[in-house]
Amino acid sequence: MILMSHITKGANTPVPAGPLRVAVCRRDVAGTPAVDASALLLDAAGKVRGDADLVFYNQPAHPSGAVRHTGGAEGGGMLAEWLEIDLPRVEPEIQRVLIAGSCDGGVFGQVPGLYVQALTAEGTVVAHYAVTDASSETAFVLGEFYRRDGQWKFRAVGQGYDSGLAGLATDFGIAVSDEAPGREPAPQAPATPPPSFSFGPDFPPHVQRGRGNGVVTVEVPLPPGPVVVEAWHEGEGYFGMHTLDRRNKHDDLVYNTTLRDFRGRALVRPPRGRPLRLSVEADHDWTVLVQPLSVARVLGPGPLQGYGPEVVAYGGPAADLDVEFAGDEDGGGYFGLWYHEKARLDDPDADELLVNATDPLRQTVPVPDGPLLVIMEADGPWQLAARPVPVFAEPQPQPQPAPLTGAPESRSPLAKTPDGDTPDGDTPDGDTPVAGTPVATRPVAKVTTAPGLHQGRGEETITLVNPRPGRPALVRYDLRDTDSPYSPEVKSVDEYGDEDTWLSATLHGTRGVTMAFCAGEAEQTVRVACRGAWTLHLLPEEDAPLITGPAEGKGSAVLRYEGPPTLMAVRRTSLGKNERLAAHARNHPFGKSVIIVDTDGRRRPALGTVFVDPGGTCFVQVGAREGTNWRLEPRPLDEATPLGARTQGSGYGVVHHTGPERDLVLAGRSFLYVYELDENLFPTRTITPSSGPVRVSSGIFQVRSLGDWVIELRD
Repeated sequence: MILMSHITKGANTPVPAGPLRVAVCRRDVAGTPAVDASALLLDAAGKVRGDADLVFYNQPAHPSGAVRHTGGAEGGGMLAEWLEIDLPRVEPEIQRVLIAGSCDGGVFGQVPGLYVQALTAEGTVVAHYAVTDASSETAFVLGEFYRRDGQWKFRAVGQGYDSGLAGLATDFGIAVSDEAPGREPAPQAPATPPPSFSFGPDFPPHVQRGRGNGVVTVEVPLPPGPVVVEAWHEGEGYFGMHTLDRRNKHDDLVYNTTLRDFRGRALVRPPRGRPLRLSVEADHDWTVLVQPLSVARVLGPGPLQGYGPEVVAYGGPAADLDVEFAGDEDGGGYFGLWYHEKARLDDPDADELLVNATDPLRQTVPVPDGPLLVIMEADGPWQLAARPVPVFAEPQPQPQPAPLTGAPESRSPLAKTPDGDTPDGDTPDGDTPVAGTPVATRPVAKVTTAPGLHQGRGEETITLVNPRPGRPALVRYDLRDTDSPYSPEVKSVDEYGDEDTWLSATLHGTRGVTMAFCAGEAEQTVRVACRGAWTLHLLPEEDAPLITGPAEGKGSAVLRYEGPPTLMAVRRTSLGKNERLAAHARNHPFGKSVIIVDTDGRRRPALGTVFVDPGGTCFVQVGAREGTNWRLEPRPLDEATPLGARTQGSGYGVVHHTGPERDLVLAGRSFLYVYELDENLFPTRTITPSSGPVRVSSGIFQVRSLGDWVIELRD
């Protein structure tokens, strides 16, 4: 059981606003470095006001009396450095109290069992954070107490520094003299062997802070290859980030979140020949760190936990990756997982999609042998654990028996006799071996492919076989076509050779999830038009997340819906331009598909209808490119706009008429259709502006338009 006070990196928990004791603990192991605890008191700008705001062993008390360093203790196989924090006495100007540790006699990767915890005066643990990803750091911001909405919280930070306490303190606005007296350094343990892999050269991190909208510019040249961009955003509200292109316009989306107290890491590829520039859109204070890939957390033999977006390094053998996502505060949230092989880090399209889902989940996905960078987008806590794939020793050939005296001259086991038979009995037609002839035992090589997995390169026509005829299936696709002027696509092919577009990278992105066998077909022939590598992987329909409330995601996806016919609010949450987003309701067993909403590249929220076949299974299929974020939310039928004498709107919408029969007249500037719906919200009649007055009775109508529209009711 995980206690609520035990939190992972990036997570936070409320703490009582009273006196607290804080312990920085480690296991008592001979020869390992000593750890010194300290506290930094920061104002609203994230800086100390002076030297007195650093509390450590050589300056053990803050002038306000709110923070004290009380020394060390040992017992139970543990060593601890203690601090006391009286939260009611913390001055109003102080917004955060950082808990830090320094390790002058070695690096934190050599410190066993490192954790920080806060206790009340009665000894109740109110916050506990265990550090599991330390490596070459000599100083660590372990956690912080901060004010939020009139109460105090503790956040697990886990930010390391290679420059010791002096570098950490300097980063927060205080200078630590090199001549300051200190403790005798502890005997240094043998250095932890560096990882057997490296993703690129190191460089000094670039740190920039701000509030609200801003631009981050890394003015020094960066080494070739991607970098890690870490971002912190204080409080509630929106935080977004894009790279900027040569014209100083938004290019690639890096972050798009409303998570409270956001912390995240993302992979960014700096441009060549010009500085890396990032556009920040934020509601509150933020910090951005541009760092080398060496800061990536390492996934080792044990589980790795975190919160929010993260970059993880894996250097082990081929493995099954156990993935857990706890969801966001509302029990939903998006989770995406990709990996990049080291050899292809410079190719932005060479990432392999592993998970693209919403809501809490537990899944197992395969990864090849490392080195790999595993990239996560997560709206809440997650855990990864790698289980290496078992490898069996190659069977050794059995020794051949010595030929008997007077026996015929020995032949190769595969040498043929004049009549075409092999002397060891492995005859081409499967005849029984000749009695008394020794048969050599040889290992037989077998090549296996995961069920439903189709991979290739270039254009190819294949047949997808339904693993469960009579039921639909999901398809996870990945299409690479970096050297082609045309967008990759997949077309369905019927028995006459006629083709229809099934997947288009222009509309659905180069990777995502879609549906196949919507009417339960036994098989489907498709033609893949893609010059690069491609993958089509059949998955069971149960892998589609169930819609139980608001759902968020990214790119093309498929979700299940098990409720009655409903309205659905559809909204694009990413900030890119001309990002098309469409959603359809697909019903098994007849494969009926009805569009819910097409946003036509606009961010305006739209309301649509979800048709539900009473005798089938309803799926909501979202079509969007991989950089497009979206939100779906079921809404009650009574939220449809009531029709009056003159009703106006724009884009897709839903209206209802509750009075007696009236004449309905349409007017619109562009594409405009109105559909009269039955009790299952299936279209039964189409009305257009050219239809003239149409007599309608009470009911629900879906409006499909790419512009403004007007509906009039006339007697």
